[in-house]
Amino acid sequence: MHKQQIYFILIVALTACSNPGQHSNNEVGSAHNPVTVLPVSDVEWEKLNPARGDQSPQAGTLWGDRKGEVPTGFLAKFVDGFSSPPHIHNVTYRAVVINGLIHNDDPKAETMWMKPGSFWTQPAGEAHITSARGEACLALVEIDQGPYLVRSVEDAFEDGSRPVNIDASNVVWLNYERTNWVSKASGASISYLHESKTDSQLKSVFVKLPAKFSGTIETSGRTMHAVVIEGDVHYISPDSTRLEAGSYFGSTDHVKHRVKVGETSDVILYIRTNGSIRVN
Repeated sequence: MHKQQIYFILIVALTACSNPGQHSNNEVGSAHNPVTVLPVSDVEWEKLNPARGDQSPQAGTLWGDRKGEVPTGFLAKFVDGFSSPPHIHNVTYRAVVINGLIHNDDPKAETMWMKPGSFWTQPAGEAHITSARGEACLALVEIDQGPYLVRSVEDAFEDGSRPVNIDASNVVWLNYERTNWVSKASGASISYLHESKTDSQLKSVFVKLPAKFSGTIETSGRTMHAVVIEGDVHYISPDSTRLEAGSYFGSTDHVKHRVKVGETSDVILYIRTNGSIRVN
């Protein structure tokens, strides 16, 4: 089955009617607000699929444990020219290209290279291949529950969902006039990506912060995971920590994350949360 690019016109109705609700005034760093900040330079790497030996991509955990039964986000790093054999996974995953070019599709599909800022989903049980091109090719991979395993296509099964490939050029950005998740003063914009069909109410969005942005990001939920997809941002808590593409920050309570963007380039964040978001 060949994946189709999905255009994001439908997200307008989903996001514009959302209400951020009431947000806590808690600031980052208070004793009762657990916050994690992980620069990509501090990520620990291991083989994603040890059975492939030196041919295996590398994996670096950002949150959770892909070998356990918990929600997890990890980085997958590929060498230039990598191409997997046809395979399946036991769980559905979502992914975002951070660096390089990635193709992920049915084994017989025509190659479609996704550039940084592209988003895709891979349903559990569906046969596919993954290929990578470019130096330091990197992607974020996220699952709702582990363990994350690689299986033979002989074990393929139908889980009832369909894959999605969204090239970065097809992402529709909503500003303050079309969603109340970002303030006018922030200059930020948002793009709705995915919402889990479970009681968790977890949702995924891109948030674009303009150059020179200095403000806060908060959520009405008690879970928030944020990964830098493009550009770099300074996380203030109270000292400044530079977070380049692939870096992570997150929290497990109502927290105002204070960030600052440089003067020349925009920043794109991927955020996963069980609440609404407010960027000020």
